[in-house]
Amino acid sequence: MWLLLQRSTDVHTVLVLIRETPDYGPRPQSVYSTLLDPNPSQPLFVMALNYITFNQDHSFLAVATTDGMRVYSTNPFALVFQTPLTENGASGDIAILEMLFSTSLVAMVLSPRLLRIVNTKRQTTVCELTFPARVGAVRLNRKRLLVVMDDLMFVYDVSSMKVLKEIVTPSNPYAICALSPDSTNNYIAYPMRKKEYTSQPAPNHVPPSGPRVTEPMSGEVMLYNANDMQEVKVITAHQTPLSCLAMNKEGTLLATASEKGTVIRVFAIPSAQKVYQFRRGSMPARIHCMSFNEASTLLCVSSATETIHIFRLSADNAVPDSGLEAPSDAPTTPQRYQRQRSESPYDSSDPSSSSILGDSPADPSAKPLRSPGWMSMMRRTSQNVSTTLVSRAAGYLPNAVTEIWEPARDFAWVKIPKGRNGVPVKSVVAMGEAAPEVMVATSEGDFLIYNIDLENGGEGRLVRQHSVRERSETHSGFNTD
Repeated sequence: MWLLLQRSTDVHTVLVLIRETPDYGPRPQSVYSTLLDPNPSQPLFVMALNYITFNQDHSFLAVATTDGMRVYSTNPFALVFQTPLTENGASGDIAILEMLFSTSLVAMVLSPRLLRIVNTKRQTTVCELTFPARVGAVRLNRKRLLVVMDDLMFVYDVSSMKVLKEIVTPSNPYAICALSPDSTNNYIAYPMRKKEYTSQPAPNHVPPSGPRVTEPMSGEVMLYNANDMQEVKVITAHQTPLSCLAMNKEGTLLATASEKGTVIRVFAIPSAQKVYQFRRGSMPARIHCMSFNEASTLLCVSSATETIHIFRLSADNAVPDSGLEAPSDAPTTPQRYQRQRSESPYDSSDPSSSSILGDSPADPSAKPLRSPGWMSMMRRTSQNVSTTLVSRAAGYLPNAVTEIWEPARDFAWVKIPKGRNGVPVKSVVAMGEAAPEVMVATSEGDFLIYNIDLENGGEGRLVRQHSVRERSETHSGFNTD
């Protein structure tokens, strides 16, 4: 998973490693339970953040800055590596970087077309690759390296670094794609072009050798087998262009979101059967990141709002005809935590707009609320319709209608602080392996850990907070032998 932070240049995304090398070694034993408090005896240097990403198993957090890179362990949270300073006090502007699990190989983008793979243990460059256009994203597993550009993708064999396939895609400025971390269920997912689009003949003044005309993106996903190098299926995921794709660690589930960001869908791989459908909110918002937990029982979604949603992947929430059995009257969200709210990139600061319905009686001394408008009442009423009633009614309706009625809501959520300008920040999310925790890294340089109640759901509680904005003269380190 990846997220571009505050970067105005052409460089957008990331790359991964090539060969698996020994792990970083034992995790540091120190742990911080509050916001990182710099020690005055250890000078710190604040720099701009370019990129933040988790590794594949969420055990490390990698940060690219205008002054090099740093790697943190997530449990416990501690700095384990940072690029050394040069004689002039800098270590280089890194636009994007990505790790492969816990190995010491890191891929980084230093210019729009240059991908460099380095061994942080030996402090050596493994290889450099230059591409014909701006690199938008790079994905890697133990067999395949995927390099994504605006309208082109290259698939490499990791063992030989030989190009296996060149895939032409629709215009993809956000480099939307997904590669399975599992090299057995080795699939690539990428957007398809609009079916109704037809290339127009070039004007007479355009020479025949002019640039290729790019095609608009659709809401369909091509599922591609990266082992057999063959197209598998086209998944009709959304009616509007895609904005985010994510696979679980086994390569058996694919989550999709469109530019509207109101509905999240999950498909089985390779059958392309839709198994889950969730409603994030009523108002459109761009999806920044989607991440499955270790057991693929939860899906965490961050967007342009300050609310991060956690959806439960259970039989109770499965769509009809998905093959997953569920009780007909099982609610998808604990009733005590059903909310009366709608999502928007510009959420109101009014506490009533994000209130939680508790099971305690109302305070008789509380002031009466202002009568809501007609549209507000309709929206709240529709959000509180019984899941049982909706499911039963959906059985008598065409598929196109049930698409509107059936999506389940999140069973838990967390609220992250707004940015310094008072607007929601960008964030990447992941879930811990053991404890029911949601980890959030933001464009403000905050690393937040929330605890969620898996039984009752509701709003998660912030339990730890750290900062990744500072460079320290010392770090915990790891075994470099």
